[in-house]
Amino acid sequence: MDKPRTILGIDPGTQLLGFGVVRSIGKKAEYVDMGILDLRKEKNAYTKLQAIYDTIGEVCKSYHPDELAIESPFYGKNAQVVLKLGRAQGAAIIAALENGVASVTEYAPRKAKEAIVGNGAASKEQVQLMLEKTLGVTLAAEHLDATDALAIALCHHYETSNPLASVKGKGGWEQFLKDHPERIK
Repeated sequence: MDKPRTILGIDPGTQLLGFGVVRSIGKKAEYVDMGILDLRKEKNAYTKLQAIYDTIGEVCKSYHPDELAIESPFYGKNAQVVLKLGRAQGAAIIAALENGVASVTEYAPRKAKEAIVGNGAASKEQVQLMLEKTLGVTLAAEHLDATDALAIALCHHYETSNPLASVKGKGGWEQFLKDHPERIK
């Protein structure tokens, strides 16, 4: 029997930070909680980082997650945005590690959307709809950053509970024949 795990997913941001918590038991995942930290009224960048650290610390104290799945900053944005997201991500990771989280895994935004919807370019609304169907819950529409975080947590559940999740094809028959010339007659 697989040991139950609690997974904390985080969609880092310096304006809105989302978090989602799922309980993973074998191949089944259950919704626990989700929420957002609204930082839009705070102007001081360092006070925002302190708020992220404090909030994630409190979430960890409430739910005792075993693992953290966090969205990685994506490179299509300008350098200043990536730097700010990296700082937010760092504050969240340190808070989680200091509160007993055993492992941290980063996921690209497209990877989480692909895991939940089957399409890496899915909208936030599509992700929310699939999460509702998959987890059997109704999620508030105003919490799209939280549903993104929940998607990251569920993506991590899928990646770690399915032994074939990371197996990729190697290019079809042509590649197979190149790799196994003895099979050609």
